[in-house]
Amino acid sequence: MRIVIAGGHGQIALRLERLLAARGNEVAGIIRKAEQGDDLREAGAEPVVLDLESASVEEVAAHLRGADAAVFAAGAGPGSGVARKDTVDKGAAVLFADAAVQAGVRRHVVVSSMGADANHQGDDVFDVYQRAKGEADDHVRGLDALDWTILRPGALTNDAGTGLVRLEARTGRGPVTRDDVAAVVAELLETPATAGLTLELVAGSTPVSVAVKAVAGN
Repeated sequence: MRIVIAGGHGQIALRLERLLAARGNEVAGIIRKAEQGDDLREAGAEPVVLDLESASVEEVAAHLRGADAAVFAAGAGPGSGVARKDTVDKGAAVLFADAAVQAGVRRHVVVSSMGADANHQGDDVFDVYQRAKGEADDHVRGLDALDWTILRPGALTNDAGTGLVRLEARTGRGPVTRDDVAAVVAELLETPATAGLTLELVAGSTPVSVAVKAVAGN
């Protein structure tokens, strides 16, 4: 498959690029800064320099044409303010999904956040983030031209992945390693029967491939 990842230099995205490239896929990662390109090449991905906060739908669609799948793994990051929650966590996610529709790329996986909710209350930065992610997820779920899967991981850690997870419509809160999130996304991309599902993910006791097959109904 050819897979294009938004937020290609993110911690989950770099892990995902390595996994996908190792499986023989052709991977491209969208990045904001050219100097990030070497990290992507090292992971086995082709860097695409494009700012999703200023690009048009047409510009993004041009880089998506011919892809078999798209993954939104971008984020403004924990150090960013309220404004970028709107422009990245919501705006870029909406833009990327609309571009996928225009480019005819049906398979679309979103790395969201546990607790994402368009009706989330509060004015703290994290409240705004949860609302922005929820609004973006709602937009994606409203696009009939996409075979979408929305993944909502719990609290992310940099511990070594275990390959053991709990993946369900509702898991309750808990931690999960970035390694295991990337492994689940890679498996979701190869499991089209997970389209139309919004899934929560935390550490657990089920091997990743088994967990994904279970939610796919296999």
